[in-house]
Amino acid sequence: MKVGIIGLGFRLSHVVEEFSKVDSSFSVVGYSDPAPAGLPNLQQWGIDAGTAYGSTEALLQAGGFDLVLVGSPNFLHLDHIRLALAAGYTVFTEKPVVINEAQTMEMAKLIHQYGQDKILVGLVLRYSPLYHDLLAARDDHRLGEITSIEATEHIKPFHGAFFQRDWRRLERYAGPYILEKCCHDIDLYQGLIGERPRRVASFGGRKSFTPQHAPHGAVTPASEVYHEKPSGWASTDAVFDSDADIVDYQTALIEYANGATLAFHANLNVPDEFRRFCVMGTDGMAEGDFVRNYFRVHNARTGEKEVDTTYSGNAYDGHYGADALMAAEIVKHVKQGTPLQVSVVDALEAGLTAIKIDEARKTRSVVDLTESWKTFDANLGKQAAR
Repeated sequence: MKVGIIGLGFRLSHVVEEFSKVDSSFSVVGYSDPAPAGLPNLQQWGIDAGTAYGSTEALLQAGGFDLVLVGSPNFLHLDHIRLALAAGYTVFTEKPVVINEAQTMEMAKLIHQYGQDKILVGLVLRYSPLYHDLLAARDDHRLGEITSIEATEHIKPFHGAFFQRDWRRLERYAGPYILEKCCHDIDLYQGLIGERPRRVASFGGRKSFTPQHAPHGAVTPASEVYHEKPSGWASTDAVFDSDADIVDYQTALIEYANGATLAFHANLNVPDEFRRFCVMGTDGMAEGDFVRNYFRVHNARTGEKEVDTTYSGNAYDGHYGADALMAAEIVKHVKQGTPLQVSVVDALEAGLTAIKIDEARKTRSVVDLTESWKTFDANLGKQAAR
């Protein structure tokens, strides 16, 4: 498989590494990026980055790809995907696909024009073994009708500090934090329930990464942790007094079209992090943790533990092992046309949910999504809309 890259950032370099592991014929033909933060990674791993092009247009005109990979900052995705589609290519884009509601509707129009099979999305957790086991519990009728979900995505202080320093600290580049970081989680539970949200509410703000909570005195290993994770384009060394406008904690409430609910909590300063869920149904309960590597199902009638799974390996390696699984399935899809675990429409639905959640936080209101879904479906066109 031959690829061209628009935006060779840190994250996309890891995706490229996983592609190279599963496809012996994989090669990068070329890339376009004025500040390729991921290039040293490829060089370290012995992956040839191909020709460096001075513009996206020059890269696409040179051609010779089976797939175009878009790893540019989120606010540029729409333009880069549009250019690649117009040039006749299939695109893989990192999440989130776009950063706001207006861009969501423009992307829906592109899907209507070119077809959703032309855009592949890196919502990698759809490929994780834990999520597959959760879907299996649902499909085996162990849960019954899902009534409510409690879920979290909590990250360690070094990772939270990365968000205060990286370009992702600014909504104009990344969109709101709950979109940039938590769209994975929102997508998983929407996929599990199989319904769109009807109403959302949210609360949150910044408390941890503020000047009054900065460590004082000499630099120590404890304070150096805030610079452990490298950052690239448009980054800053500031952590507690940066110009970041994202939250560092947030709670969201979602009501789905079938009446099921989700309570979701995100926090960027959790020293013993976890990313867990508890799904309650009329017949059973499923709980799991992507970080702590377990999955359990209990029967609501008997209290019996029907499933008790512990996963091997390092939970922090490649999105809990899902990066490698996603790469393998995308290579197979490109070469053989096999179906994927997640579509660009799924990704946009999760993204729009996150966007409206943050709107609810900012406006201190309960936001109804009915009209947004009507507009979204109209832009998708009748054949693409669900």
